[in-house]
Amino acid sequence: MSSLLLDTDILINLLRGNAVAQGFIAGNLEENELLCSVISVAEIWAGMRPHEELATRRLVDALKVVDVNRTIAMKAGSFKGTTKSHSLELDDCMIAATAFCTGATLATGIGKHYPMKEIRIIVVAM
Repeated sequence: MSSLLLDTDILINLLRGNAVAQGFIAGNLEENELLCSVISVAEIWAGMRPHEELATRRLVDALKVVDVNRTIAMKAGSFKGTTKSHSLELDDCMIAATAFCTGATLATGIGKHYPMKEIRIIVVAM
């Protein structure tokens, strides 16, 4: 079974009822273990409204949440330090490093946030 790391934007679109995100997730449930980074959990919680908490908890509970460890943190720092783009955010580097270190394919709606050639990416057009 392959692993698919869901980027924050995919998860937010899923929570908002986006049909493309729902179809993408449904089409990958049987063939892939669905993961998310603990960084995505923090990003989602930062923008969550009180009435959205139950649905958000259910979604996060259904995923395998990958914690940041030293290996992931070091790889994220390497991505940040060796990428030429000044607009590259450390949180995106952490998510990319999580994909790299777990061997997962990163599913995102914003491919330009992940210029790292060492990771596999699926860009979901939403």
